[in-house]
Amino acid sequence: MERIAVFPGSFDPITNGHESVIKRAALLFDKIIVAIGMNSQKNSFFDMATRMKMIEATFEDYDNISVSNYSGLTVDYCKTIGANYLLRGLRTSADFEFERSFGQINKQMDSSIETIFMLTQPEHTALNSSIIRDILKHGGDAEQFVPEKAWKIILKNI
Repeated sequence: MERIAVFPGSFDPITNGHESVIKRAALLFDKIIVAIGMNSQKNSFFDMATRMKMIEATFEDYDNISVSNYSGLTVDYCKTIGANYLLRGLRTSADFEFERSFGQINKQMDSSIETIFMLTQPEHTALNSSIIRDILKHGGDAEQFVPEKAWKIILKNI
């Protein structure tokens, strides 16, 4: 059976922390789908097409990493594409508590889906998309916090 993992998130924008987790996980799974969730209650900084371009560019040299988007429950999306794993990055113990709850509920909803946690690299612990958006909104330079290829796309869209 093919090991397919979904790495869900808003990726608004993708960060170096996301990139690190996904690249390390690419060694463990046959296929990773970076899945951008559509949340009607969130106002995105970057539109869906731009976020998808950033992710595609970041992983263009990886045959086993692709990008998609979905709406609804992540566990239902996993079922529709045949994914057995949900991949989540953990920065802090607070992330663990938050993600553990989702993982346990998802397991109750579909016992065939395993949630896999990967720790972020220490240098990415403080990094999140909200901080990057705030830097960009205030005219700051966030280049060091996002993948190089994504940064080029960001510059064209701010």
